Parts: sequence; structure tokens; C-alpha cells
Amino acid sequence: MIKKASLLTACSVTAFSAWAQDTSPDTLVVTANRFEQPRSTVLAPTTVVTRQDIDRWQSTSVNDVLRRLPGVDITQNGGSGQLSSIFIRGTNASHVLVLIDGVRLNLAGVSGSADLSQFPIALVQRVEYIRGPRSAVYGSDAIGGVVNIITTRDEPGTEISAGWGSNSYQNYDVSTQQQLGDKTRVTLLGDYAHTHGYDVVAYGNTGTQAQTDNDGFLSKTLYGALEHNFTDAWSGFVRGYGYDNRTNYDAYYSPGSPLLDTRKLYSQSWDAGLRYNGELIKSQLITSYSHSKDYNYDPHYGRYDSSATLDEMKQYTVQWANNVIVGHGSIGAGVDWQKQTTTPGTGYVEDGYDQRNTGIYLTGLQQVGDLPLKAQHAVTITHSLVVMEPGKPAPVGNSSKVIASLLPTGHLIRHQIWGNCMASTEIRIWTRRKANSGKARLKA
Repeated sequence: MIKKASLLTACSVTAFSAWAQDTSPDTLVVTANRFEQPRSTVLAPTTVVTRQDIDRWQSTSVNDVLRRLPGVDITQNGGSGQLSSIFIRGTNASHVLVLIDGVRLNLAGVSGSADLSQFPIALVQRVEYIRGPRSAVYGSDAIGGVVNIITTRDEPGTEISAGWGSNSYQNYDVSTQQQLGDKTRVTLLGDYAHTHGYDVVAYGNTGTQAQTDNDGFLSKTLYGALEHNFTDAWSGFVRGYGYDNRTNYDAYYSPGSPLLDTRKLYSQSWDAGLRYNGELIKSQLITSYSHSKDYNYDPHYGRYDSSATLDEMKQYTVQWANNVIVGHGSIGAGVDWQKQTTTPGTGYVEDGYDQRNTGIYLTGLQQVGDLPLKAQHAVTITHSLVVMEPGKPAPVGNSSKVIASLLPTGHLIRHQIWGNCMASTEIRIWTRRKANSGKARLKA
């Protein structure tokens, strides 16, 4: 049970409903086609969760919110901050696209699936959830569905809140949105959350070494945004947020060896955009940069000890989207460009991975009587690099058979299959074995 106290600049009375999602057909959503439109015109089933819903549920994590949505299954290795996966309608976790303000969550790591256990619930002002494929607009990541977490506040004001609960849970949050003149708006937020967690006992290789400790979680978050209206049609924004998280977990325990059971995650994201909102034409250009450092270490030795591991991930994104009103419908078109890099720093793997995606999409929606008709098409081009030596990239393509045959144990490679060369659809760490023919093969 969580107790919460809040101090608001304005008081209001909220009507409680049995089903908290916003079911009004006139509710505007932006995720379906990247521009605002009434939910009644969206063909795919869409659910909207507001900040009022989240507060009413007393949710302490993003996963707590998503568990309430239809067709969503969440798996998690323990309590707050522990590794989690999202499944929609039984599809793979890597087929669920998670957006933060319309920009892909930084997933430059190994699995390619979203882990929202580390994302601060304090930043979430609204969630738009589309169940079902949206691949024509967002690519193959959206086969199962799309979850768009929106951090922008709708109303000005200042709020101070505090919460306490079991397992020494405590949360303190301060946020404000102020209008500077008629055309400029500033939003600031700070949040602190901590829990001792509970003990998830894990046994070591001998079956007798148990980690009898609490698996706690600590999160510190800062957020800032500046929005300005240049004219009635033109507007721009700049926003940034970062969080510093620490998670304790149960890991492989071998007596006499360092016990890597603490995770330290630093993450920051910066977005800037320019929008044109005319009567018949709408257009927006958004650029984004995110950078995270993910440490796993033994707290007795610290995260800079030789036994610690570090995965450093960067993501660059450019989105240009356009929408034109035609008759009783609209035509949408746009281009997405994204670059993801990961630099693993361990004693076993020292090489990095670089991937660039370019996507072009075209959609059309026309209302014929009471029947909405839709057509869509998308093309995505992916280029991947395996960095075998610092500053010396090797392209993964037709020459991948040669690259794979030269890779020593512990390198990273993207999936390709030719003859005796085998890899996986995800980025993996590889070991070498002998095939029956006597030729070298690769396996996970």
C-alpha cells in the first residue's frame, strides 16, 4: 500500500470510473499516423492513459501502468528496476515498439527489445497504446504494437508530491510548468525514488551459495522543456531529460570471485523540433540524441574495477513527417533516419556495433460514408557494421562469410547464413566450434 501526499496550486475534483482509460471517440491521438487525429478515425484499436489515471492507480513504475492495458503481458525478474520484457498479443518482445515523445527508445543494446523497468514513472504524462501492427508507419519493430510515452504536460501549474510504502518505498516529486509571455512555455521536473526491495534468492553453481540480500532500486531524474510559438502556424521546442539509476540484483555467485550484482545506469536524451500546423498541410522535423552508460559491478570493488562491465550506447534520430488534408481524408509521407552504436567494454568483448536505418513511408486515409479506407506503404534500408578493431569497421553484407570465418571468440556479428557460416538475427557474442565437414562454424 502506498500513501501519497500532494500540494497543488489548484484543487479539483476528479470523477472515478471503473475503467480508467479514456474511451471518448473525440480524444486526439498522435501515435497512429504521427499527427493529431480523433481516435474515432484510427482503424487500429487504441488506448489512452492520462496522468490522472496513473495517479489514481498509484502506479510506481511504467510496467505497473502497462500491465493494465489489454493484450499486454509483462515479465520481470523481481521487483522495481529488475529486467523486464513487454509482449503484445503473444508477439516477441522485439516486435513491440516503444516511443518516448514519438522517438524510439534507445535500444542499441544486444536484445533489441524494450526494457522499461529503468524509465522513471515521474516523466510519464500520457500513454498512447496501439495494439496491432503499425509496420507501414514505424517499421518491423511495430509488428505487435506501439507504446508511445508522452512527457509533455497539458496544463500549467506547480505540483509537489511525496509517497511512502512498503519495503521502505519513498518518492518525492516536484514539477512546474510556467507561461513566459504569450508564446513561450517552460517545464521543469525533478524526482527521487528509492526502495529497499525484497530478497530474490539465487543459488550459485554449487547449489549452496545463496545471496540473502534485498534487491533495491534508486532513481534520480531531471527534466526540462522549452516550447515557443513563432506564429500561429510555426512552433518549435527543445527538451532534455536524464536519470541516474542504481539496481541491486542476484547474479551468478562463485566463491572467491567478484560478485557483479549491482547495475548503475546513466541515461540522457535531448530532442529539438520545428512544427508547421496549417489548415491543410502539417509538417514536423524532429532531431534526437540519447546516450546511456550501463555498468554492472561488485560494489565492494566499484564500477571502475577490472571485473566490472560497461555497455555504452548512443542513438541519433532524424524524423521528417508530413500530412496533407485531401477531401474527407489525408495523405501522410515522411522519412526516418536513425543511427545506433554500442561499445561494450568488458574483458571478453571489446568490439562495437554500428547500425544505420533509413525508412520512407506513405499512407492514405479516406472516409467513404461511414467506412474509412486506408492504404499504406513503407521501405526501410538497414546498414550494419561490425567494428573488429578500434576505428576499423568491416561491413556486414556479401562479405560476411569472410568476416565470420575470421572472427575470434567473443566478437559480435549480425545474422547471416551462407554455407558453413551461421549467426543469429540478433547481435550476439560468438564462440567457435568445428562442423562435421571440418570447417569452422560460429554458434551462440
